[in-house]
Amino acid sequence: MYKIEFTNTTEQSRLQYKKIRRAVENALKGEKINEAEISIVFMNNDDIRDINNRYLKHNWETDVISFPLEENPLSGEIYIGLEVAREQAKEYNVSLTNELSRLAIHGVLHIIGYDDATDIERNNMTKLENKYLEGDTSE
Repeated sequence: MYKIEFTNTTEQSRLQYKKIRRAVENALKGEKINEAEISIVFMNNDDIRDINNRYLKHNWETDVISFPLEENPLSGEIYIGLEVAREQAKEYNVSLTNELSRLAIHGVLHIIGYDDATDIERNNMTKLENKYLEGDTSE
């Protein structure tokens, strides 16, 4: 069973939570996670910069930050910079919902334990993001 909660602290009112939730569920199913509690918070640039600075000592806006809380059952928090996501969606020529879904999947993968510190790790995560965005939960 999955408990996925959304909080939007921005002025953007129409986010497609159902599609983002489906993407997160695809990732959890694909990674063989049966039970999870995930909180996803959409933030403006100032707020995501504050979290990035406070916890990671990076003084800039970012697209996604995740914090694993528990392993069993899996729980964690994902913070998504909505303004950065909007810019990236334009840059990659995808919808905002597609980019938000990708970032949510990326955050979930970090909570599960994936890392993207090296090119190989980053490429592996990108492959998984693409797979789960397409709805593929097979091995």
